[in-house]
Amino acid sequence: MVEVQIRSKKLTNGGKKKNRIWWWTVVGALIAVLLATSLNQWRNSRKFSFIRPLCRCSEGSYKYTGIIEDCCCDYETVDSVNGAVLYPLLQELVTTPFFRYFKVKLWCDCPFWPDDGMCRLRDCSVCECPENEFPEPFKRPHGLPKEDLVCQEGKPEAAVDRTLDAKAFRGWAVVDNPWTNDDETDNGEMTYVNLQLNPERYTGYTGPSARRIWDAIYSENCPKYSSGESCQEKKVLYKLISGLHSSISVHIATDYLLDENTNQWGANLQLMYDRVLKHPERVQNLYFTFLFVLRAVTKAATYLEQAEYDSGNHLEDLKAHSLIRQLVHNPKLQAACPLPFDEAKLWQGQSGPELKQQTQKQFRNISALMDCVGCEKCRLWGKLQVLGLGTALKILFSVDGQKDQDQTLQLQRNEVIALMNLLNRLSESLKSVTDMGSSAAMDGLILQNSDKVSLIQGLRESWMAQW
Repeated sequence: MVEVQIRSKKLTNGGKKKNRIWWWTVVGALIAVLLATSLNQWRNSRKFSFIRPLCRCSEGSYKYTGIIEDCCCDYETVDSVNGAVLYPLLQELVTTPFFRYFKVKLWCDCPFWPDDGMCRLRDCSVCECPENEFPEPFKRPHGLPKEDLVCQEGKPEAAVDRTLDAKAFRGWAVVDNPWTNDDETDNGEMTYVNLQLNPERYTGYTGPSARRIWDAIYSENCPKYSSGESCQEKKVLYKLISGLHSSISVHIATDYLLDENTNQWGANLQLMYDRVLKHPERVQNLYFTFLFVLRAVTKAATYLEQAEYDSGNHLEDLKAHSLIRQLVHNPKLQAACPLPFDEAKLWQGQSGPELKQQTQKQFRNISALMDCVGCEKCRLWGKLQVLGLGTALKILFSVDGQKDQDQTLQLQRNEVIALMNLLNRLSESLKSVTDMGSSAAMDGLILQNSDKVSLIQGLRESWMAQW
């Protein structure tokens, strides 16, 4: 009896143990299923909304497809040509001495309101170039002041040199751009800036002061056209400024100060999504602006090919000239997108001249607003890119439709520098948008930028809801 009872007890305990193992196995599996379900629900609830942009999209794709509105190219072709041809050419071109230095008025009185810059970072300051860095053709005959200027990224102590030679732009036209406000021929208030040492990036210039600039640009000079607007001329200025705005936002997000204490810079992917990627219209306007500027460059091909590129560095100048020829006569570009934008469709009809004059006045006001930007580095890049856009407008619309426009077109050296650097900026922005366009990248964006606590909290709340 005792032996039977012991055996029976062992069997009973063994059964209970098996039951407990089975029970925990089932509970563990249930928890795993609930966690997986919760995670999927949580991630799906935060999926990015631009997977169905306003253009045609492939099923399940995050890529933009189809013809770009008001242009003569499609998204796939632009992405392909930009990645394979334009981007590498432009990246090399803007580093050459001729295209590296930009002449600019850094400090100007704001014509609309008192300057109250709110930039809080040292990276707002622009580093001017010391005497020994000026290309020889840019120097005064009697030299520059003898101050030993420090020229390093982010250092504000470099004084502005205002003694530039009027012959610095020899071989180039000395005429003002009718589309921009600045007097580019006034050398007395100008200084040279090395663009490679002053990259367009996050500067901390935020808040009411920065918002006021964009508010004035949009509300007073290029208000958004209505959805039923049929007049293409009224759309152009808004789309150009919106595309430029998107490009600037992309560059701020891709070169962002992630940690001010450790001076850690990198991509702020969440900011890029919030400012640009989740807004299909902004992405579309970025493509539009890129093709508009590209059309201006290709239209001025003969002029640009025959221009004099002289920085005093013969080998580098030959390289710059060669890159220009490769750009404006590229067979892949000509075959893929021979007419990026058709400017001949604009300013037609009885009201055409009046619309053109109105647009020119509005763009000049936008150009003048750049003097109100409170951050020095933001002002530098704002002036450069607005001048570049004004140069594109000048090329496309200031020749009055004459057949041989290359004989009448006159560009300043500074305009060509601004035009090419703007095209490069837009090219970089398109590449960033393309690189961020896949679903895998978007999923990575969520995981990289979501706070771990919110992830756990989201899982817990979703899990508890199942019960």
